[in-house]
Parts: sequence; structure tokens; C-alpha cells
Amino acid sequence: MRARVLLLIAVLLVGGCTAHRADRGRPPAPPATTGTGTPPSTPPVGQSSGTMTVGGQDRTYRVYRPAGLPDPAPLVIVLHGAAGTGEQAEKSYGWDAQADTGKFLVAYPDGIRRTWNVDPDCCGVAARDNVDDVGFITRLAASFGSLVDPKRVYATGISNGAMLSYRLACDTDVFAAIGPVSGTMINECKQPHPLSIMHIHGTADHTIPYGGGPGKRDNAGAGSRLPVKIDGPSVPDLNAHWREIDKCATPVVKVSGTVTTSTAACADGRAVDLITIAGAGHQWPGSRPAPLAQRLLGLDAPSAALQATPTLWTFFAAHPRA
Repeated sequence: MRARVLLLIAVLLVGGCTAHRADRGRPPAPPATTGTGTPPSTPPVGQSSGTMTVGGQDRTYRVYRPAGLPDPAPLVIVLHGAAGTGEQAEKSYGWDAQADTGKFLVAYPDGIRRTWNVDPDCCGVAARDNVDDVGFITRLAASFGSLVDPKRVYATGISNGAMLSYRLACDTDVFAAIGPVSGTMINECKQPHPLSIMHIHGTADHTIPYGGGPGKRDNAGAGSRLPVKIDGPSVPDLNAHWREIDKCATPVVKVSGTVTTSTAACADGRAVDLITIAGAGHQWPGSRPAPLAQRLLGLDAPSAALQATPTLWTFFAAHPRA
């Protein structure tokens, strides 16, 4: 049993992913595919799944549409972390329930072999094969037609997914705001597009350290053929960088227990916020605990000091595209 556990950890941490499809082969059919291989513009009420072809690869995703959705509606795209899936993100982070309350559409795309391409050095198969994840996510965002308000399209994600949200901010002009959780920016960002940002991070995150630099799961130089090199700036420096891009005022800082919130008002009604949770690790605050996975894989328990999902939605709702 111990050998199996160690093997699983090696696959997750050194390989950077767990296979759910071949590199360039067809993926397994999603559990409840909507449409005939093309993205639906009007998904049914409730949960559904779809497939689209981008860059010669079939890409899969899940969608949740609450009852009583306004027309047009906001859209939130939730990006799983490395080794995760859209289904896992849907079950773990509470966005379906939030969509019921906030009346918005939420989409959960799947990375290639559970990874996203954010930089040539990160992460896993997606980086190695230079997968067009930016093209996939932007096409997904546009696929719902007039059902979605183009001024209220948002992206959030954790870890590798949070890093992709920063790349989307740099390489597209689709999103009104992003909400990275336990992530960083390691991609080149030559022509950033001003947008609102709420970044959430724990000071005890050793996978993507709050103070910047390589994390404990960086395997560069360890003989792996799948690159997973994470060496980003400190979170406060990254936040300051985006405040400069967004032409923000001096941030206002509030402290409540272990949670410190830095809020900066910016040009054209945008905002750049940073929420720091003292002592929190690499996790989605307020998410459903997974004691077995935490014990077997050494994952950090989710912080109870903040409910990240409603906090992010409140921020998104207040910051449509200028």
C-alpha cells in the first residue's frame, strides 16, 4: 500500500499530472455531452458537458446554468489546478451554488492531461506540447453567444489554473476581471490589458511561495521530461505590478483576524485587490476538505478564515468591463 501511495505522489508531483487522455488522441466522451461536438450557445438548465476542437485537439468542459438566468448573463470560467479536472473543480469550490445565488453561467474547462500551458517551463504535458489553452478558453468564453454579457466575463482558478488566468489577462482582452487563488505570474506579459484583479494567497504556501521564488514541487533539473518550473515574483510585488498597469491609487489596507485585504481603486472603475491569509497553505479557502487526499498526498487543508468563492463573486459582480 505504501509503495502505491508513493507512486501516486510521484506521478502527481514529478509528472505534473495524471493522465485522462492521450497526448494527441481523442479524449473519453464526457458524461453528458451537449450538442454534437460543437459548443452550445444555449446550454440547458443544470449541469451539462461539451466538446470543441481547438488546435486539432478535442477539448472538453462542463457548464452549469442556474434556473432564472438573466439574458444576457455574466460568465465565470473556473480553471482547475494541476492534477485536477473541471469536474473536480465543480465539486470542490462551490461555484454552482454561488451561480444559483448570483444568477450567472459557470464553465469548468479541462486542461490537457490535467495541466495548463502558461509558460514553456510550466506545466507538464500542456507546456511540453505548447497546447493552445489561451485559444481554447477564449473560444469557450465566446461560445455561448448572446446568452453571455461580453462586459461581464470573468476567470478564476487555483495554482496552475491561477497562472493561466494571469496569462489570459496578458494575452487577451476578453475578461473584465480575474481571481487567481494560490497562483503567480510566470509568463511574459508584454502587452497587458488593464482589468480588475482579486488575488488570494496564504503566507504558508510552499508550492507557490507568497514571497516568490521556486516552490517545493519545482522539478526542474530532476530528470523529468515534463517541465514544472515555478519561479515567480513575490505576491505583493505582483500585485504592485498590476496596480501600476491599472493606474491605481494607493491601496487601503484592512486587517480582520488572519485576513489582510489590500484594496486599490484604479482607472475606469477597475480595482486591484490582494487578500492575504496568514498561515494558510496552497488551497482554496472555504472549499470542501478532503482529509484522505490531504493525508495521502500531503495537501494543505483549506483555510476556514475566508470563503473565497462568494468573496470573488462579490468582486466580479462589482467590476464589469469598463
